[in-house]
Amino acid sequence: MATKKLPLRSKVKTADTWDLSSLFASDEEWETAFTKWQKKIKKYDSFRGTLGDGPAQLAKLLKFDSKFDQEGERLGTYAFLKTAEDTANSDYQRMVGRYMNAASNAGQAASYIRPEILSLSAAKLKKYLAAKELAHYKLSLERLVRYKPHTLTDNEEKLLAMQTEMAQAAGQAFRQLTDADMKFGELKNEKGDTIELGHSSFSAFLNSPKRDVRKKAFQQFYAEFADHENTLAATLSGSIQRDVYNARVRNFESAREASLFSDDVPVSVYDNLIDAVHGKLPAVYKYLDVRRRKMKLKDIHHYDTYVPVLSELNVTHTWKQAVKKVVESLEPLGDEYCRVLADGLSDARWCDRYPNKGKRSGAFSSGSFDGAPYILMNYQPDVLNHVFTLTHEAGHSMHSYYSSKHQPYEYYNYTIFVAEVASTFNEELLGKYLLDRAKSDKERAYLVNRAIDDIRGTIIRQTMFAEFEKITHALAEAGEPLTLECLKQEYHKLLELYFGPDFALDPELDLECLRIPHFYSAFYVYKYATGMSAAIALSKRVLEGGQQELTDYLNFLKGGCSKYPLDLLRDAGVDMEKPEPVQTALEHFESLVDQLDELL
Repeated sequence: MATKKLPLRSKVKTADTWDLSSLFASDEEWETAFTKWQKKIKKYDSFRGTLGDGPAQLAKLLKFDSKFDQEGERLGTYAFLKTAEDTANSDYQRMVGRYMNAASNAGQAASYIRPEILSLSAAKLKKYLAAKELAHYKLSLERLVRYKPHTLTDNEEKLLAMQTEMAQAAGQAFRQLTDADMKFGELKNEKGDTIELGHSSFSAFLNSPKRDVRKKAFQQFYAEFADHENTLAATLSGSIQRDVYNARVRNFESAREASLFSDDVPVSVYDNLIDAVHGKLPAVYKYLDVRRRKMKLKDIHHYDTYVPVLSELNVTHTWKQAVKKVVESLEPLGDEYCRVLADGLSDARWCDRYPNKGKRSGAFSSGSFDGAPYILMNYQPDVLNHVFTLTHEAGHSMHSYYSSKHQPYEYYNYTIFVAEVASTFNEELLGKYLLDRAKSDKERAYLVNRAIDDIRGTIIRQTMFAEFEKITHALAEAGEPLTLECLKQEYHKLLELYFGPDFALDPELDLECLRIPHFYSAFYVYKYATGMSAAIALSKRVLEGGQQELTDYLNFLKGGCSKYPLDLLRDAGVDMEKPEPVQTALEHFESLVDQLDELL
């Protein structure tokens, strides 16, 4: 049988590719714009030392900086998307490299702006905030001024800046060790093929229908981590100590508070998430037991929790059929939303649809202020999950579309805290749409199980990670040494709590805390859990509500970053400072587990 090869980029039908002309009509047009933009970097020097000369002068600088940044975003987005089309294309690699170099130079040239503004007296800053010349930038300035109590003297800031590269040492050592130096050997899969075991293939092995394959992969993978456990514990401890140090020198009460400060999120939101998940852990235990029974296992181990309980549905959706189902599922969001999206996924060519040789894997949405909110897919008609991926990325793109249409450049780019809300919201609507039209119990069970695993992976598991980050940073702040045994013991307690008394915990699993890359960017993963919780609560509110509930949600999409994340969500109808949104999501999880138990 002939091997099916991916087509070269040059052979892909134009209709199946994205149209980047909303950014630049050609590479030549990009080159012209890039040259002009690069020459503007030197203009930053003309404003240095003048920001205290009055509101009008600061307004001139902010206007120039904003325009420069907007032009840079457009250039960078085009270069990034062209590289994604064919990662082996050296011309586009060079384009990205030149852009990144220029952007780095621009960042250095503009680095004085923040400390120079914050060096102004409180009285002068108050006067600036009230000045009409700066009205357009008032919100940006207010957000900047919040950092004044956490900004040090010029010399101290210079010393901290000099430590930037050194502060990344723990994370770099972790990545070099786990990505390059650690060797996991080879293993035979369920088909008898010998495959190299590594980070990417590990998940494929855990999805094997043969338990012996899953078990061997699990043990072999973690044996390599056991051989490097002391080094990995040292790098993780170093990363945590860095977080604690940075928080203390900047006058924050804790590393967690320092991390949450930029989004103006109180630590109570973090704690409410953990408490709410704790309250619904019995539903997780029940699901794991349902999974054990369905898989006909005497006991259930971690390597049994990723393989699908039911095999993939034998269904096919052409691109047009997938778009049709996605748009129909989103009809509760109104005519304009559906009309714009349908056009974007067809005639307007927002989306680069299918795989080609050298194309970046996976999927993403890349919105920008001046261009269409583009989507990269590697769509396969016989994979149902790709229909969910399409509506997920469409959620991001429509969020970008509405934000850029209703906010000025300075306030259109929404933060990570709310980024996953619109995308997960769309998945919720698609899931309900397909479930309502399911033709068999097997189809219903598959869709219910998919929804359960989404919540378990995004809310439950990420909350466990978030709790581990909270505990380890608190130990470091209390002066406790984060030894290998300390880290493993604390993680083991969480494994017992989150997986329950009837789950077979392998001793190797304690080492999982040493392999999570997100732990080197602490207090980030909780946003996955809060984002999905907000999306589930909002989708329920819109589906069960009327015009006002829909308007509230659309206004959230239009809000960009014109308010802090919690305020945007509160206006949309969910208050993440209260436990109810997370509880609503977990009650939905509990209901799905009951449905699955009945269906199976």
